[in-house]
Amino acid sequence: MRLVTYVDHAGFERAGALIENDTLVVDLQGAYRARQGRENVGLASVLQLVEAGEPAMELARSLVSNAPSAAVLQRATVKLRAPIQPPPQMRDCSCFELHLRQAFAAARRSRALRTPDPEATLQAMNTRADDRVIDTFNRQPIYYKCNRFAVVGIDDEFQWPSFSKALDFELEFGCYIGKRGRDIRREDARSHIVGYTIFNDMSARDAQAMEMPGMLGPAKSKDFDTANIMGPCLVTADELGDPYDLNMVARVNGEEWGRGNSRDMRWRFEDVIAHVSRSETLYPGEFLGSGTVGNGCGLEQLRYLKPGDLVELEVDGIGILRTQVGSAAQAAE
Repeated sequence: MRLVTYVDHAGFERAGALIENDTLVVDLQGAYRARQGRENVGLASVLQLVEAGEPAMELARSLVSNAPSAAVLQRATVKLRAPIQPPPQMRDCSCFELHLRQAFAAARRSRALRTPDPEATLQAMNTRADDRVIDTFNRQPIYYKCNRFAVVGIDDEFQWPSFSKALDFELEFGCYIGKRGRDIRREDARSHIVGYTIFNDMSARDAQAMEMPGMLGPAKSKDFDTANIMGPCLVTADELGDPYDLNMVARVNGEEWGRGNSRDMRWRFEDVIAHVSRSETLYPGEFLGSGTVGNGCGLEQLRYLKPGDLVELEVDGIGILRTQVGSAAQAAE
């Protein structure tokens, strides 16, 4: 299934599923009501559907496969939010080594370009701090906890942060936890994944350059309203198939800026789940991001977004996450 959270004409959030090449939305609660004459608490939201477990998912599948016409809406007439908005918890992991190496190299180039002799400065730069991060990355999964209240969907308005002039996108995808677990073994971890979505981790690179020397990881550079964009849907694990052979492409205003493939993940979601769940309970609806795929952001090319740009992040089997990145008025505030 391709589960969505949408806003109906009365302004209420509802759980739905995309059908017919994502042109139509099945109102899951409406379909159940048409069949049974009453409502089902497990269909009240995508989060409640996930929390209710496999019996509720099977019910949703049956509703989608034979939806009454009164419960089917045109996709163009509704507003899609993030599949779960907000998720109970979210962590963004670093799973692609190529992105780390290229981002560190680009940041060094950027600093060097501000000096009288960029080439000499670049050659003289100390890379020990970057090397330590790479060493840690190769020893274990690393991640930070994001602002779950900054999660928005494909049809929500993105707000350019007033404190940044170097705004960037990050091409990621991620998984949602489907059942509660603690001390989950790697070989059991796949069964804890209910589905996947695309994640655009918007980043203020100028703020990031100032705060990263503090050695506590990204903070204000990623913590601003509307920074965590997800969607267009939650594709259930049974429908997506192999999550480790997905082409991932980033375009800005129709121009391809970069591409990669999920097969290049140094750490897979099973590794991350096993690591995170050590002596810590994971709950249904929690989100784990993949981190940026190599070539999946502007920083790696020293290119940044402009107000009004249209970012399109495409991942095989999931779809396209489109974001209008702001207006000139927002950027000037």
